[in-house]
Amino acid sequence: MFVELSAPSRRAAAGTLFLAALLQAAPAHAQSGKVRRAATQPSTEPADTKAPNLRDGQAETRLLAVYKLIAEGRSREALVQAETLARDYPNFQLAQLAVGDLLMSRTRPIRRMGDVPEPDTARSLQVATTLEELRNESRQRVDAQRSRPPAHSIPAQFLELSPRSRHAIAVDASRSRLYLFENTPKGLQLVADYYASVGKLGIEKSLEGDQRTPLGVYFITSRLDPATLKDFYGAGALPINYPNPLDQSRGKTGSGIWLHGTPPDQFARAPLATDGCLVLANPDLERILRTVEPRSTPVVIARQLQWVAPHAVQADRKSFDAVLNAWRNAKTQGDMNRLLGFYAPDFQSYRKKPLNEWTQVLQAETRALKGRELHLKDKSYLRWTDSADTMVVTFGEVAEGARTGPVKRQYWARRGQQWQIFFEGVIG
Repeated sequence: MFVELSAPSRRAAAGTLFLAALLQAAPAHAQSGKVRRAATQPSTEPADTKAPNLRDGQAETRLLAVYKLIAEGRSREALVQAETLARDYPNFQLAQLAVGDLLMSRTRPIRRMGDVPEPDTARSLQVATTLEELRNESRQRVDAQRSRPPAHSIPAQFLELSPRSRHAIAVDASRSRLYLFENTPKGLQLVADYYASVGKLGIEKSLEGDQRTPLGVYFITSRLDPATLKDFYGAGALPINYPNPLDQSRGKTGSGIWLHGTPPDQFARAPLATDGCLVLANPDLERILRTVEPRSTPVVIARQLQWVAPHAVQADRKSFDAVLNAWRNAKTQGDMNRLLGFYAPDFQSYRKKPLNEWTQVLQAETRALKGRELHLKDKSYLRWTDSADTMVVTFGEVAEGARTGPVKRQYWARRGQQWQIFFEGVIG
């Protein structure tokens, strides 16, 4: 028997069918090699998948406003806003999901987000998997807003940041969240934060191809033009220096860890979805691309960020400042025995020079000083603590009377009660 559906029921059925089709069609992208797109290759980008003048963070803010209306029982207003959001961001699956659920709620109670029958075929199992990923994404976005960092706090890793580093990035993998800071005369100020996806198998990258995102202190090394990349990488990419010297000392392998965007048909990725990169929505990445500077922007990736008041790191900063000043004094005075006492037996430089070869470099540098005072300018201290305690130190090394000097980066490890340098190199 054919049953005539009411107008609301027809809209609900249409919304559900559209949602099911959307989820079934959702591509399961794998991060392929980062190669240049041939100029003659025809574009496969769907037309009108990106609305003009989309601001960073706007889609999430509007989605959370829809959720708030739903929680307040204002489903009619929520539907209007959800439909507008889905129209402005047609590739934002969470917006489409909200529309489908709100339409379905007109015909029956909704037990959970994406309330569809249990999977009974391979195709419906794929839909169920995609729905669960969307629920996880939604949960991460909501939780990040419920648990905001305390006002005026900073991640504990940032002991001191040089004025040359105008911005800094910190990632809390447990919250799928990237935080962007501006380095102002008054210290680090949080200016924006965004949802971000990490590796399919989580974090703590150690091997090539393990589909994990590394943890540690890194630096953006360059900015890649999207015209040189596949559409898969979206608005562009910012490579970081994984594996860093600490990673290398631990035998970690792999490369090609980037911050990058999403393909045209996808607004965001699932929380665990990449081959190790950090992936953001294109409007959010575009803000970062416009803001940060390669080489001087640190990127801290942590399992869970510890937020502290800026004054809470002052004691550690002063304590390490005394250590670095003692190293500087030994070098200024040309006291090689005392100077070498600051270097670990397993020291290596950028070119894998062991300590006995680096000693010759230090001797040449101290002779070149000719008794002049050595000054350390624009110092940065970034502390990384896991199974060991590491300090990533960057400074300009300028001799008395000289206008400029090399920019150096050192990695210090705390061994017992002593800090020792296990890596040193010139970076600029």
